[in-house]
Amino acid sequence: MTEIILVLLSLANLALLIPVLVFAVEIFSAVGRGQRRPAPLPSARPSAAILVPAHDEADGIAETVRGLRGQLRPGDRLLVVADNCTDGTAMLAREAGAEVIERQDPSRRGKGFALDFGVRHLAAAPPEVVVIVDADCSLQPGCIDRLVARAAASQRPVQGLYLMSAPAGAGLNLQVAEFAFLVKNRARAAGLHRLGFPCHLTGSGMGFPWSVIRDAHLAHASLVEDMKLGLDLALAGRGAAFCEDARIDSHFPFSQAGASSQRRRWEEGHLGMIAQALRVLPAAVRSGNAGAVALVVDVLVPPLTLLVLLLGAAFVVTAAVTYALSLAPVALAVSLLCLALFGVSVLAAWAAFGRHVLPPMSLLRVFPYVLRKLALYPRLALGSRVGTWIRTDRRRPD
Repeated sequence: MTEIILVLLSLANLALLIPVLVFAVEIFSAVGRGQRRPAPLPSARPSAAILVPAHDEADGIAETVRGLRGQLRPGDRLLVVADNCTDGTAMLAREAGAEVIERQDPSRRGKGFALDFGVRHLAAAPPEVVVIVDADCSLQPGCIDRLVARAAASQRPVQGLYLMSAPAGAGLNLQVAEFAFLVKNRARAAGLHRLGFPCHLTGSGMGFPWSVIRDAHLAHASLVEDMKLGLDLALAGRGAAFCEDARIDSHFPFSQAGASSQRRRWEEGHLGMIAQALRVLPAAVRSGNAGAVALVVDVLVPPLTLLVLLLGAAFVVTAAVTYALSLAPVALAVSLLCLALFGVSVLAAWAAFGRHVLPPMSLLRVFPYVLRKLALYPRLALGSRVGTWIRTDRRRPD
């Protein structure tokens, strides 16, 4: 009986070692790439359409449109899809200089449906490249030029460096969230790029050749429609390239309720994608498409907070059972390896990318933050779901 328990404990910890190894390889690949210089701006590029899905974004849509207009070239279009809006989004976008189309279909809510509506509208006079930008984002100079030029030259999707920052004076929760976002969208994406693999689509700052976006399946209500689209395209041999020189910025919600709903939506969607990745992994392996396999395996890495909780729980259970039954320390050694490798990888990512986001003294308060999130995952496991596109509350406090 003790031998069976030892085998089960060892297998459970080896299963956790897989996502930890994937995470570590990505991080150390990114950290080990050395200093790099931004690529020069292209002197010329094809025409493009900038597609902005917007749901009740009256507070910031005009500012976003004005910023995007500053990066347009002759022949470009700026199209805002006012999707199921109940405020002045459409009017304000028009006044700021955008082409606007409105969509009303309460039974089919979600960013994916809005994107599909916009792409179908563009089909009457298709551009060479479509760039998707969320309505709450600002772009660094040259961002559109770089995305369009790379997408046109490679004839594959291109993902810019999309980062979110915490508002000034934000507490530890948002500092940790900003660091986790930085690790996912910069460090891990750069690691995949250095290894020669595609990266995930992250929702904003995405450039697509028309031949790719025209045939993409967009009209669905996935909570992580960007990750799903990127995985679908990678499986079809059109994985996204990472363009770190094209930076897109946004900010986390100012309210605790807004931040909480956004985080829950992301993590619920990611957990759903893990189930899908497990289903398609055998087909990806059989196809021989190394990029698709790499992206599928990357999806299997859980949200970092959940991974910390799983590693901690596995260690406590493994140590207790090993001690109580006087088992050989094989499973315990694997558990310790998981914790050590994950911890070193996180510290390497923090040292290389995150010291300005999460000051050293804040590191001491990360574990209490992780423990406070324990309640989220049981609710998801018991069937509590968001299930639809709910606009994140980004209103500034009075």
